[in-house]
Formats: sequence, C-alpha cells, structure tokens
Amino acid sequence: MIVIKGGYMLDPATGTEGRRDIVIDGHIIRKISACGSLSEEETEGATVIVAEGLNVAPGLVDPHVHFRDPGFTYKEDIESGARAAARGGFTSVIMMGNTEPHMDNADTIRDVRSRGRKTGINVYTCGNVTMGMQGKELVPMEELIEAGAVLFTDDGKPITDEMLMESACKRAAGLNKVISLHEEDPAFITDNGINAGEVAAKLGLVGSPREAEISMVKRDVEIARRTGARLTVQHISSAEAVELVREAKKEGLHIYAEATPHHFTLTQEAVIKHGSLAKMNPPLRLESDREAIIEGIKDGTIEVIATDHAPHARSEKEKPLREAPSGITGLETALSLGIRQLVRPGHISLMTLMERMSTAAARIYELDAGSIREGARADLCIFAPDEEWVFDSSFSKSDNTPFLGERLPGKVYVTICNGEIVYKA
Repeated sequence: MIVIKGGYMLDPATGTEGRRDIVIDGHIIRKISACGSLSEEETEGATVIVAEGLNVAPGLVDPHVHFRDPGFTYKEDIESGARAAARGGFTSVIMMGNTEPHMDNADTIRDVRSRGRKTGINVYTCGNVTMGMQGKELVPMEELIEAGAVLFTDDGKPITDEMLMESACKRAAGLNKVISLHEEDPAFITDNGINAGEVAAKLGLVGSPREAEISMVKRDVEIARRTGARLTVQHISSAEAVELVREAKKEGLHIYAEATPHHFTLTQEAVIKHGSLAKMNPPLRLESDREAIIEGIKDGTIEVIATDHAPHARSEKEKPLREAPSGITGLETALSLGIRQLVRPGHISLMTLMERMSTAAARIYELDAGSIREGARADLCIFAPDEEWVFDSSFSKSDNTPFLGERLPGKVYVTICNGEIVYKA
C-alpha cells in the first residue's frame, strides 16, 4: 500500500483540484480524502510519500513514441524507452510500427505487448496501416486489434495512394479505430527534416516546404468527410494545417491533432545552432507556425501533446546534415517544456497541460488512463512545476536532443504505474 500525503491533486478528467491524501491499495486508488483526514488504520504499514508542495497528476500518456524494438535496439529498446518514459512522468505510451519486423502482423504485436508488460509502465502498440509500411496493401486490421493494436499508423511514411487511404479509412471507421497520419507528401520534398526557406538556403539545401503537410491534411480531411473516419494529424507543424483541423472540427468531423514540444518550442533557426539535433520530420518551421501551434493548443484544436520520441545513435546524428536521420528524443523533457513554453507565459493552465498530456490521448485512443478517482488504476505523476533541474544525462539509450544540458522547470519526483513506484528522483 502507498499513501500520498498533502499533494496538490490535478484531475483533468473531472476538473477537480486541491490538496488531497491518496491511498493506493494494490493496482488501484482506494481512497481520496481531505488532507489529514486518514486514520492510522488506513495508513498502517503503508509506504508514505510526503507530497507537500508537489503536484499529483494522472500519469502522462504519450500516443507517439519510437522504441525501435524489434530491429533497431542499438538506438532504443522497450526497457530503456520505458525507463525514459517513467523518468518523464509517463505511465502509458503507444509504440509506432517502423520496426523490423513491422507492426503489420499479430505475432510481432503480441511479442511487443508481452515484453512491454514487464517494463513497469503500460506499453501499447499501434498496428500499421499497410503491409511493411509500403503503401500498397492494407494490413488485416481485425487480427491486429485482436492482438492488441490500439490505433493504426504508418508513421514515418505518408500514405500517398488516395484510393488505398480511403479504403483504410472505411475499414478503420467500421472498427471504430483511429488512423494516425504522418502528413508529408514526398513529391514536394527535396531535403527532408529542414524547412524550405532561408535557413535551408543558407545551408545549401532546398528543404521540405509547408505545402508537403498542407496538401496531405487537405486530402485527408476530405476523405474523413466522405468516410466518417477518425483521423489524427500527427506532429502538426504549419499554421495552415492547424487552421484546416480547426475548420474540420467546426464541421463536426472526427479530426484530431497532436503537437510536439519541439514544434511549440523551436523554429527553423535551431538548425543553425544545433545542426542535425534540430532535424526532424516534419521540420521546425517559422515563428508564426510555432505561435499558431500554441494557439491551437490553447483553443483545443490540438488536443494532444505527444513527444514523437525518436532516438538515434550519436554516430548517425554526427553524419552530414543531409545524411543524418531526422528525429529527437522527448520523453524526459516534454513536461518541462510544456511548463516553460505554455504554462509560464500564461497560454494555458497547468490543469489544461495535464489534460493535453494525459486525459485527451486516453480518451481518443480508449486507454485506461488519464484520471485520478477512487477505483481507477493507480497511474500517477508527482512533480514540482516550479523546481528547476538540469537535463544532463538521459535514461534513453540515445541523447539526440538539443535540450541536453539545459536547466528546465518541472522536476518529476515520483512516477507510479499500476500501484508501483517505477521512478523516484
């Protein structure tokens, strides 16, 4: 049994906040009460966490991580990815399927789910949309759902065949599952990972123009209109795409959007300072795009903050900019960047940040997460929003991030998953 005493509880699922004592018995939250009201019998023999001055929130939920397992475990594996997640306050993550073998078959999904259960956190997985992520043949969606897939995506590759995409949407709609989309049309892209514009030109590159994203979002909003599909625009990066999602929502379409901390924190100028550590797909764009993403988070156009945690070996990121792979790690810094870039400037409240980082994703993908209530699974993040810490080393196998070495607000003290302490500072 664990007793959390005196913490300031934030439950975005109900909008409840205030100082509470919380009793965890086994895997569930047994009691939530006013501070100091628990009897000695209720706390006898318990592990007591004194949370005075700390916030207690639902365990964070990330629907977009790359753990590189199976196939590329020199970058990350399920265990190391889970350790990084727990350090960042995450108790539930959804793995993407650009693995080897891909998440296009039931055996791989069952294997990943089985090994994920041994990590201490809740590791879910996607199913791919197409076999081998080749964009030619749809996966057996029903079989992958039965094996444990919670959403469908070919993240890392767009689905360029419009007829195939429409077929996928019809099938997913019939199964009430979300298709999560990497929206970059390769026909527009000369050099991926860097925004087409002044910075790319300075570096002797053409880059990836915003039209690559805008065109795909336009197409897929129209497909959603025809099919009734539920679609997520992953790692949204352009102001125009944010507006397309906003208008689709007003129309009543089931279009969701996720934003990454790096897209609401950095712009294309970061590539000049950080080189390949600021190279990602879709790329960092303009200050006006960063501001539009923040506005989308504020008004709910963008429901979810997801990390797109994408580890790479140092030797890969040290290659020339055009050759280096795209992507940065993000699980350990996401909460801190949300506090620094969104809460401290007054864009959103801390409660809203918790909703964007836990409750919303749990609701969209129908996960048992994102709330603090009696009888719920005991997944909690205990943190100090104003306390600063230095991100000087990573629990991930990789450290390809421009934020390494920075002093950040929002120190995670304890992460509890399924009633067990899985991280303690």
